Amino acid sequence: MPTIWTDTVEQHRDAVRDAVMQAAAGLVAERGVGAVTMSQVAERAGISRATLYRYFPDLQAVLVEWHAQHLRAHLTELRRGAEAATTAFERIEAALTSYALMARSQEHSEVVVALHSGDHAANAQHELIAFLTRLLSEGVAEGVVRSDVPPADLALYCLASLNAARGVSSQAAARRLVGVTLCGLQPNR
Repeated sequence: MPTIWTDTVEQHRDAVRDAVMQAAAGLVAERGVGAVTMSQVAERAGISRATLYRYFPDLQAVLVEWHAQHLRAHLTELRRGAEAATTAFERIEAALTSYALMARSQEHSEVVVALHSGDHAANAQHELIAFLTRLLSEGVAEGVVRSDVPPADLALYCLASLNAARGVSSQAAARRLVGVTLCGLQPNR
């Protein structure tokens, strides 16, 4: 069985956790959640079952942690894209475009749908709404976003409209949905 080597204990723990989560996600994608055992996850990750159980009590815990990590990465990507822009409107457009493209490419397997109902997903959703609300508030302050609807409500509108990107056939179609959503954010004239 291969050993995972790193420079520090903390790096080793992180490497083992990552290897376990990637192994579990790969096995579930290949076989389905009902056909995956902790023994298979340990073998694929290159660790013993005893080591695996020191990190995770069961497959569900592995998958929840994998999904939480996945959601954190999405939020980080949204923030980076928005922070690279210079104006409030560009930050909003960058964040909404990233969200729409992520929604379009998101896997909708039975496992992912089930994992999206956990506390970690609810926390990520609250963080996303707070992030968009902040961006939209900046847009209101700069006069590029309508002020007749509270920014928190506009954030919910954006997410609801861009969730439609899950069903579109191309990135271009997802970007068109972003354009339609941005039109709905413009101030009344």
